[in-house]
Amino acid sequence: MESEQPPPPPPPAAAAAASPISTPKPPFPSKKSFVSSLMEVATLRSPSFKEDTYFISHLKSSERKALQDLKNNLSAATTITTTTDSPSMWGIPLLSDDERADVILLKFLRARDFKVPDSLTMLQKSLQWRSEFGADGILDEDLGFKELEGVVAYMQGYDREGHPVCYNAYGVFKDKEIYEKIFGDDEKLKKFLKWRVQVLERGINLLDFKPGGINSLIQVTDLKNMPKRELRVASNSILSLFQDNYPELVARKIFINVPWYFSILYSMFSPFLTQRTKSKFVIAKEGNVAETLYKFIRPEDVPVQYGGLNRPSDFQNGPPKPASEFAVKGGEKVNIQIEGIEGGATITWDIVVGGWELEYSAEFIPIADGSYTIAVEKPRRISANEEAIHNSFTTKEPGKMVISVDNTASRRKKVAAYRYVVRKSTAI
Repeated sequence: MESEQPPPPPPPAAAAAASPISTPKPPFPSKKSFVSSLMEVATLRSPSFKEDTYFISHLKSSERKALQDLKNNLSAATTITTTTDSPSMWGIPLLSDDERADVILLKFLRARDFKVPDSLTMLQKSLQWRSEFGADGILDEDLGFKELEGVVAYMQGYDREGHPVCYNAYGVFKDKEIYEKIFGDDEKLKKFLKWRVQVLERGINLLDFKPGGINSLIQVTDLKNMPKRELRVASNSILSLFQDNYPELVARKIFINVPWYFSILYSMFSPFLTQRTKSKFVIAKEGNVAETLYKFIRPEDVPVQYGGLNRPSDFQNGPPKPASEFAVKGGEKVNIQIEGIEGGATITWDIVVGGWELEYSAEFIPIADGSYTIAVEKPRRISANEEAIHNSFTTKEPGKMVISVDNTASRRKKVAAYRYVVRKSTAI
């Protein structure tokens, strides 16, 4: 029989049961390439987007009036055009006293700067599209894209504020055969768009639609190996469809693995974007993915392929176990010491460093004099693209585990995270 000793909660910068101990070396001289300088200029530095309030009491008087006018105009238009059920979205009647209806209507108003006629037109077109597209019943459909699940577009985890996160990665379509299979003709494109809407609807199904609740998603788009020309039609169709029918449902758009030329192009088009739109954007070039994502999403919720600890199978056993975060400075070696491990216990750990390119090792040090240190994992170089390490070790005697990451050969600071569980054997 076994009992479980969970890890402590993520510690503050000071001490913890398993505390990273750093060994610094003289810093490297600072050098910036021309491309790096361009990236800094092109990277967004606008204020972070602050999600709008949906409390009626927090609205301006003009905004409250616009909301009531939209309700009145929608009611009048519905009476004239139909005698059937009142309009609804995501199972919420829009003309009811339900506060969730106000949240939806405010999204359409904000998308059109509280101009009631424009908001009403957008809303009516969206209702018509949902009816014709079959959006309300799409969650239960089998659209035949099993090979794209968890690869091209998928919901996985939440950000630090509780927003569901939708990941998008189109690099797989660089393969001509896969591209032709999915986008070979108009009918295939329409079917793909329906599947993409299905993924989005799954995310929306996780929202509260309540004042003070979680009312929008986070979108992470991976631009690595994305075939620009081939996907232009598909991406334009997706963008147009989402803009027209899902207003204000994205709180932040994070672009990762961004090629350097993308940021330069962005700097050219930036003057034509509103501050509101720009404040939702975050851009991370290749090599800065984990560092960027950790700012918004905890490591245990970041997928392993992006420098996190989260594997899809983790959700089968409930929410992922919390991780502790730390930083490894350039020219520094960090030792994570997990003490108080009893004899016969099994320790299981996960560790990841964003953009690895450093040396990793693990050893068990017994307490007893005369016992030898055991090299659980011999020192080895971990490449930049390697995913989180998952390992376990069963002890024969009491001692401590020391997990080391050696960044002394690099000048770059790197984000990192770890977690562990110790199971004490109670067998006699």
